Amino acid sequence: MLAVSDLHVSYGAIAALSGVSFAIEQGAIVTLIGGNGAGKTTTLRTISGLLRAKSGSVTFLGEDISAVPPHRIVARGLCHVPEGRMIFSNLTVDENLAMGAYLQTDAARNARTRDYVFSIFPRLKERLHQTAGTLSGGEQQMLAIGRALMSQPKFLMLDEPSLGIAPRLISTIFEKIVEINRTQGITILLVEQNANLALEISHYAYALETGQIVMQGESKKLRADPQLKATYLGG
Repeated sequence: MLAVSDLHVSYGAIAALSGVSFAIEQGAIVTLIGGNGAGKTTTLRTISGLLRAKSGSVTFLGEDISAVPPHRIVARGLCHVPEGRMIFSNLTVDENLAMGAYLQTDAARNARTRDYVFSIFPRLKERLHQTAGTLSGGEQQMLAIGRALMSQPKFLMLDEPSLGIAPRLISTIFEKIVEINRTQGITILLVEQNANLALEISHYAYALETGQIVMQGESKKLRADPQLKATYLGG
């Protein structure tokens, strides 16, 4: 469904990605793990068109999207929930969800998607008219994912969904990510600081280090790998 090929990305003279390549099959949950500065967020931002690669390509559903602007990438069904959530804090929950559906013109389908969002995140319905900036960290993350779902994506990228969330809500968020994948068939690419949790819910994983993929494999096998445990899982 998604193929990243020999991606090179730099911030000025500093190389952030150096020849990153990977592929993601439709219906999978795939995770990118790695330390701070490994290139995980840069990878997502390049896929979603927020950054331009120096070289290499990103192919989505058989089409090269390397030079496609971000809003056109969303229209093709690839949506990015960024690190830090980036909700519209001065708008209500209701207005944030409406912003997620700005490219969708089918009112009946929008209503069904909205009902689905409320079914997995009932707290959003309870706070529908509340200003988004007054929500807790966990509620804001629910809103960020809900807003992305309103765009009716085929492919969802999540950057650090557990960041800044109370521990008791983290498991809820991850249960919902699995549910979205299972019930909606949405393919998911996950970047997560909690590598153990990311490997627990994903099917396949890639480990990034200083802008290069250094390890890959089925998540359950990588969780048991002594080298990976020592490096990323504190084992």
